[in-house]
Amino acid sequence: MRLKKLKDWAIEDRPREKMRLKSANHLTDVELLAILIQQGNRESSAIDLANELMTKCNHKLSTLARLSIKEMMKTKGIGIAKATILQAAMEIGKRRMGTEVMTTDVIKDSKMVATFLRTKLMDLPHEVFAVVFLNRANRIKHFEIISSGGMTGTVADPRIILKKALEEEAVSIILSHNHPSGNLRPSKADQDLTEKIKHAAKYFDIQVLDHIIVSNEGYYSFADEGVI
Repeated sequence: MRLKKLKDWAIEDRPREKMRLKSANHLTDVELLAILIQQGNRESSAIDLANELMTKCNHKLSTLARLSIKEMMKTKGIGIAKATILQAAMEIGKRRMGTEVMTTDVIKDSKMVATFLRTKLMDLPHEVFAVVFLNRANRIKHFEIISSGGMTGTVADPRIILKKALEEEAVSIILSHNHPSGNLRPSKADQDLTEKIKHAAKYFDIQVLDHIIVSNEGYYSFADEGVI
């Protein structure tokens, strides 16, 4: 049985033509991916390949965004060129989120910081601890991942964090780490470490404004919850 190719579809149903005629928000995730994939192979159309990728990712774009090029290429018909295009598109999406909070913007609430942090941390497969350093105007002066691979007092050393804060001449800092599991609730270790850093920062007149946990599910703010 011959597979029905995209060129055999009604014009208004082909992803590219549908996008041109109606706009991007009328397309499904699979149809948008098919546009990026461009062409299928002898066995599968671009739509088929896109659907197979999304099925492997439980139809979650957040899961697709975490796949490496090699992992994408495990789908038959997705070569290095297609995988590279897909990963580039995922990265553009993240960066677009990040432009909403530029370093020139005054930080007004946890949502602004969380938006910035999610572009940096949410798709990482391992846990990292990072710090946002702010100047007197409450603008982001510097962002740095302090440690990777764990979340303990030993790994996130207050001395390293405060040394960097002094180097950056920051007057306040926002602590952050990611939860790859998606669970946003802070652990007892998270709370203890926050208090430890907050206490040490007082000696240098540096204020710890918040500790934000991010994941693909959203974010948790210690300040918003009144636990800092």
